[in-house]
Amino acid sequence: MAYDLKRAPNAAASSEGPKRVLVMDKCDKSAVEVLSKAGIQADEKSGLSEAELIEIMPQYDAMVVRSATKVTAAVIQAATKMKIIGRAGVGVDNIDIPAATNQGVVVVNSPQGNTTSAAEHTWAMIMSMARQIPQAHNKLKQGVWDRKSFMGMEMENRTLGILGFGNIGKRVAKYGLAFGMKVMAYDPFVTAEQGAKLHVTMAEMSEIFAAADVITLHLPSIKETQKIINATTIATMKKGVILANVARGECVDEAAVAEAVKSGHVARAALDVFAPEPLAKESPLLECDNIITTPHLGASTQEAQVKVAVDVCEQIREVFNGGAAHAALNIPTMKAHLIDPVKHLLSIAEKLGCVMVQLAEKKIKSIGLDVCGVPENANLSPVTTCFLKGFLSRISMDSSVNFVNAPALIKVHGIDVDAKYEPHENFEKCVSATAVFEDGSKLQLAGSHFDTTKSDRLLEIDSLPLDVTLKGWMLFVRYPDKPGMIGRVGSVIGNHNINISVFQVTPTEAAGAAMVVAMESELTEDMLAGLKKEIPEITSARIVLV
Repeated sequence: MAYDLKRAPNAAASSEGPKRVLVMDKCDKSAVEVLSKAGIQADEKSGLSEAELIEIMPQYDAMVVRSATKVTAAVIQAATKMKIIGRAGVGVDNIDIPAATNQGVVVVNSPQGNTTSAAEHTWAMIMSMARQIPQAHNKLKQGVWDRKSFMGMEMENRTLGILGFGNIGKRVAKYGLAFGMKVMAYDPFVTAEQGAKLHVTMAEMSEIFAAADVITLHLPSIKETQKIINATTIATMKKGVILANVARGECVDEAAVAEAVKSGHVARAALDVFAPEPLAKESPLLECDNIITTPHLGASTQEAQVKVAVDVCEQIREVFNGGAAHAALNIPTMKAHLIDPVKHLLSIAEKLGCVMVQLAEKKIKSIGLDVCGVPENANLSPVTTCFLKGFLSRISMDSSVNFVNAPALIKVHGIDVDAKYEPHENFEKCVSATAVFEDGSKLQLAGSHFDTTKSDRLLEIDSLPLDVTLKGWMLFVRYPDKPGMIGRVGSVIGNHNINISVFQVTPTEAAGAAMVVAMESELTEDMLAGLKKEIPEITSARIVLV
């Protein structure tokens, strides 16, 4: 047997009591109510160490965190029941997404919940710098009426440079345009055409550094953005530039910014985030009057706190109810806009994968999927993912396979999988899967979903036509063309008190014929061995559970 198969029927919904969610970092109570109203138990905790988290994680099916809790690989590994982790906010630097993906745990965030809050705070910081409001306020508190020392600058006709043009960056741009500014933005994932629709000029970072009067950061903390604002990049900026960072502290070299402000090359700077946090009392940033600092307040509005927490809890509720999370970060192949053009073929793709692995008598080197009945330019990744989920679901070692980890798990088996649009000569819409074994031989299956009968049907095996619904226990037999084979196979199965619901036989080819028998109960491996012994003409016989 090529793969160690498991043939137990797919588990039904868990009956071990209500789902439990660990809610960390003091999320808003209305979010907890979303869970409790759905019959989900929510346990609120905070300030737990990694060791304390590891100890309690096996109890929980989901987890909600803000930025304070670090969800490490060790924490995820301990979470043996975990299905989904929700980040009540945007940034997920504190969650080990690769570890979650490998374990089949969905990671979601709330990409728009704090957009308004963060964008408004960005502009509060920029305008506070432009008009030197904190400095003037402090002087006035000291009893000094000083109107001459705090000359401001207007935003109209100035150039705003935005690094990172996601939801928050776009909102910051909208506000900048309202001030009458020219807006430039850098983002490797946004095209010039997309920017132009928002009246924004997409540019390289170097161009923004050279042209912008105000530069604001809205970048994630990744390897490529670490200290992207440093002494070298600051030197390329216009003298008198204003800098704002309400994104991630790791993106800025704080010492370089402090030095640039002291020298006057950077007129003023405003930072809401730092690396590490909290900001050290001896930080050079606190030595400069022209640097404004706030303690990570970008998302700190009542409205934002409620929005992001409620959003992730609603996503957790949807996943527990069998639905989809709208902001899943580690299921890129299963986004709604990708699924829609191919959704009618997803269930048959999954079942073909399930059947193929059970029919494989040798190790598979590669699998090619030919898909038709969809737009030629459709993204076929959802079809591939569903096929892989079905394929891996019957391999014992991959008991926790799902849409999250299927693409990663198939690599463990060393199988290359490719999908392409390819019309089929016999069918208008179908998925045809061809496995190439290590010895060069092949196995081909084709099937389609029929809306009228709401059934997934196998239509070809090695190009031999048939028509059988893929459901329950099935027996696949290959044999040479010889009279009486159907009766002999049926008789052996009947002797085991197994009812046959469907008997399908393909036309005879040079290599023989194929027989597919749908049964109402299991034919065991011992029974199968007896069948082969009693009918030695059978060249291949495989039990399949769909």
